[in-house]
Parts: sequence; structure tokens; C-alpha cells
Amino acid sequence: MSLTVSLRIDQPVVGCLGSGPRLLAKARYCADQGARVVWLGHDRLPDEAPASSECCPEPASDTVLSSDDFGLVLIDSGNAGRDERWLSQIATDVPIWMPGNHPRARVQFPATVQRGPLRVTVDTGGRWPTVANWLRQRLDTLLPEGLTDVLQAMLAKGDLNQVLDTPHQRRGFWYRLLDSPLVSRAHQMSADAINRELDTALRSAEGRGPRGEVFLIGAGPGDPDLLTLKALRVIAQADVVLYDRLVSREILSRVRADAEMIHVGKQRSRHTLPQEEINQRLVELAQEGRTVVRLKGGDPFIFGRGGEEIETLAEAGVPFQVVPGITAASGCSAYAGIPLTHRDYAQSVRFVTGHLKNDTCELPWRDFVQSNQTLVFYMGLVGLPIIARELMAHGMAPSMPVALVSKGTTPEQVVVTGTIDTIADRVAASEVKAPTLIIIGEVVSLRDKLDWIARS
Repeated sequence: MSLTVSLRIDQPVVGCLGSGPRLLAKARYCADQGARVVWLGHDRLPDEAPASSECCPEPASDTVLSSDDFGLVLIDSGNAGRDERWLSQIATDVPIWMPGNHPRARVQFPATVQRGPLRVTVDTGGRWPTVANWLRQRLDTLLPEGLTDVLQAMLAKGDLNQVLDTPHQRRGFWYRLLDSPLVSRAHQMSADAINRELDTALRSAEGRGPRGEVFLIGAGPGDPDLLTLKALRVIAQADVVLYDRLVSREILSRVRADAEMIHVGKQRSRHTLPQEEINQRLVELAQEGRTVVRLKGGDPFIFGRGGEEIETLAEAGVPFQVVPGITAASGCSAYAGIPLTHRDYAQSVRFVTGHLKNDTCELPWRDFVQSNQTLVFYMGLVGLPIIARELMAHGMAPSMPVALVSKGTTPEQVVVTGTIDTIADRVAASEVKAPTLIIIGEVVSLRDKLDWIARS
């Protein structure tokens, strides 16, 4: 197993055995990080060795190099037999780098982008160094030069925990600072000017108080690529995430690694948490000074009960923001190749909840039977036979096209089509699973023509 971690070396001396170009590059990197580089078995420094390097005679055959002598040893002489002899003289607690897959050589050097005290590394487990360097070059162009000066100036500000009380305040400060124009132009400013702007930003963060904030985020219908840019940015800042069962594992993987995850999902007739408790939990977590994300499938304001949640937050005086998501109707219909409106078929679309209460759907059925209109039923899988029966009883033609989309926008998407008088039997025979979306209207007849676009 290869597990990538950072290694802190308390003994800042790096021993070098050999002089190959790969070893020279690693030695220069260590010297740049403040290590003292000692070349073993050399009478003079190799060409291109760090200027601060030292030479040392080759250790005697009975000498054992220990962690008291070296924090890291680099080996690459180009002679496998000689490398093995040197390995036998190095204590097992000394970290070693050498090319190849030798079991003793467990240290790897990832490609690194540096901005002052910040190091961003790209690690391919030693397999594809060209790939790592390619990505490092791309990252280098993305990080502004001024970031070095800003981070260097922040080091002088001391422990941010002493200035900003809560993780929410500190995280908010950093995100506002890193997105600010200062980072782009700091390398052209004086140190005094940078410090003045940083002091202003810190005072502003202090003034925001210790209260947390709640973000209601629409996670879309399933495909993680449908998350909005703002949703991605906010879930990366979350201290705690409350999510429902419709949020996919791929989307949850975008959440900050150390965020607390609370499942509050609901299924038919089985709730992990009642809605009232979810509302109150959001208030309590924010009042602890935390950045709280309520992550919902689809859009929080379309059959997502987001309105109830922000009503509770507003009454408690908790700051909140709503980040809309791609609706299930929009995402699933697009991925199924069905336009919800079309100049020749439908000039309006109506969203309806198909959720049964006491095995009935009390809905204005007559209003639904309109020409040039598309009906979209959310949560209608169980109630599909009743929906079809009521629409036909109120005048809808039995030949009206219908599509049911199961697990839309995901790799498990299944689309079952039929007409209003056949769809219930076809769905029952297909054994599709929730979540589902039902689309009723003449636009469904376009699917055979347009679905190749959805698949491409």
C-alpha cells in the first residue's frame, strides 16, 4: 500500500551518496528548505551542488549512519552494488530516497509548487513523474505571485486563534482574503501597504462576531458535475454538513475531509430526523459558531422544504444563504433527451409533488389536463397508478406520452416510456427504483429523436 504523508525531519542534515542528476535535484530541493547537505565520499562538491553543501569522507566499512547523524539520506551512484553496500551501513530508522523500488527506499519527492511558506505537492506514487511535473506547471500558472508576499506577511501576525475566536471566523477570513485583489497585486506592493490591508481584513473579520452561518445548498439531481461553482466553494468551507439520502457519495467526497457529517435523510414512511428537529439542529450548530451546510438533492426551494428551514433560521436570528441547485426536473429531463418546453408542443411546465398521503393524491386534476403543457411529478413512483387513473378520469387522452426517469443524471439512470394508460404496467415490469421523476406531455415524443444528444 502507498500512503502519501508529509515527513517532518527533526535532524536537518541530509546525506548524499552519489552524484547523479536526480540526486542533485533532490539535494537542491532539500537545501532550499533549509537542510544542511553533506556529500559523503566526495573530496569536492559536485557541479551544481547547493553552495552551502559540505564534503565528508566515505564512511568506513564498519560505520553505521544513524538518525543522530542524518535526518534523510539520498542514494544514487548509478552503481547498484555500491548503493547496496551503502544501504547496509545505514540504520533502519533513517529515511532513505533512491530511484527504483527498493524496499528500504520509502521516501519520494512529489512535484512541488511553492509560494512562500505554502507548498502544494503533486504525487503520483513515483509512477509518472512527467504527469506530476505537467500538473505542477499548470498549478504554478494558477497561483498568483502575490500569494507569497501575503502569506509571508501573515506569518508575522502570529496565531490567528488569538485574534479570531471561532473556526467559522478564521475560515471566512481566509477565503475572503484569498479571493481578494490583494493576493493578485501584493508582489507589486510594499510590505507596509500589505500589512495595512491585512490589518483592515482582520478587523473586519473580528467585527463579524462569533456566530456561525448556515448555507442551504442544492446538490443537483445526482451528477457531481452539476454542482454550481459556489456550491463547491462553500462545501469546502463547511465545519458540519447535514445531508439527505439523495446526495450521492461522489458529491459528498467534495466536502472538506475533516467536516462533521450528519445524515438526516428521509425515505417514504421512515425519517432519520423529523423536519422540526433538522430545523432546530441547524440553529444550534450555527450558534456554536460553526459553518453549517444543509446539502439537499436537487434545489432546496423545489419540494426541498428549504423554506421551512430558513424560516426557523430567520426567527432565531441565524445568518443564512441559499445556494440554488440544478432541479431534478431540469437535470433528469435533459439527460433523458426530453425538453420540458418546445414551441410546437408545450409552452408551459408544471411541477407537482406525487407524494401519497393516506394512499391518495388530493390534487387539482382538472387543471392538469391542459393542452400545450408539460407535467412533472416528483416522488411519484408509488402513486403512479393513481396519477395515471386520475388524469384519464379528468379528460387526459390515454395516448398521452409519459416517461419515468429513475436515478436520473447518474450512471444508473433508467428511462421507461409509454402512454398514460400503459406506463404503470411498464414501470412495474421494469422494477426501477426511487428516486424517480415522471414527465407527462407531448414533449416526451421527442425523446427518440433527441436522446442521442443526451448520450453523447
